[in-house]
Amino acid sequence: MAYHADSSGLQQKEVLTWEGFGRANRELAQKIVNSGFEPDIIIAVARGGLVPAGALSYSMGVKLSDAINVEFYTDVHETLPDPVLLEPLLDTSALSDKKLLVVDDVADSGRTLDLVLQLLEKHGAEVKSAVIYGKSRSVVSPDYVWKHTDEWIVFPWSAEPPVQADGPAVEV
Repeated sequence: MAYHADSSGLQQKEVLTWEGFGRANRELAQKIVNSGFEPDIIIAVARGGLVPAGALSYSMGVKLSDAINVEFYTDVHETLPDPVLLEPLLDTSALSDKKLLVVDDVADSGRTLDLVLQLLEKHGAEVKSAVIYGKSRSVVSPDYVWKHTDEWIVFPWSAEPPVQADGPAVEV
């Protein structure tokens, strides 16, 4: 099972709610559209970029989307030595001469985004990147950022641990 970053003990953190995410998504989409960049394909950096990429694809009217799987974080403030591409790998054979928007939740160290951008640029695509949050220590400066912070970020899709078999029913 994938890890869950339990940030409940952190005093300093940025909490993004579902409502806040909706607002962030629309504002980020507007920045991208206003720039004149019209991607052919939106590529999510899985897993953190899956929800933002899907939301941006709807907000921008871009139907083609894909994902690239990268593992780096293992817990709060803990990473592997280097980001690792996970299978299944993205089929890059048809990406040359395409305009790609790579989407992730955050450019923290920026190393994951850097790995993905370098991989896609090698295939002759025009690549731009978008993140909800950018951090000052990132080795990459994303083309589009909704907000800058240096705090740990709690996203609504990862705020709770995964559900367990025979767990309690959730009231809505």
